[in-house]
Amino acid sequence: MAGVIARRMLEEWGWSNVEVRSAGVATVNGGPASEGAERAAARHGLDLSGHRSSVLTPVHLEWADLVLTMSAGHLAKVHEAGGGAKAALLSVFAAGEDPSRPASSVPDPFGGSDADYEATFNLLEELVEQALHRLAPLIAP
Repeated sequence: MAGVIARRMLEEWGWSNVEVRSAGVATVNGGPASEGAERAAARHGLDLSGHRSSVLTPVHLEWADLVLTMSAGHLAKVHEAGGGAKAALLSVFAAGEDPSRPASSVPDPFGGSDADYEATFNLLEELVEQALHRLAPLIAP
């Protein structure tokens, strides 16, 4: 969901010089988005029907300038894979220097209710927007 949210924001803001990719540390290659994620995205006018999962590889890490993870566990796996210097927990990166924002994982709604997916979508939308605002001085056209 974070990827499709980011791509929409980038399009709305006219940031054609930024590319977003999604990869997971606990997934399989080629799997569809969960039905809950598809429904949550659809409620916000986004389409995940064409999404296919991708396992994080060294190629992803080499390509990326920045890797944002949903949880501390994911961040640890990115560090183990060699991407530590360019990786951060999404909530921490989004907060920047704001000490009132706690460093927390984004809840994984997998297998949960539509309300769980909606809550995660809304949190991701907020965090992705904050992260992009933090990047604006570096990449905005």
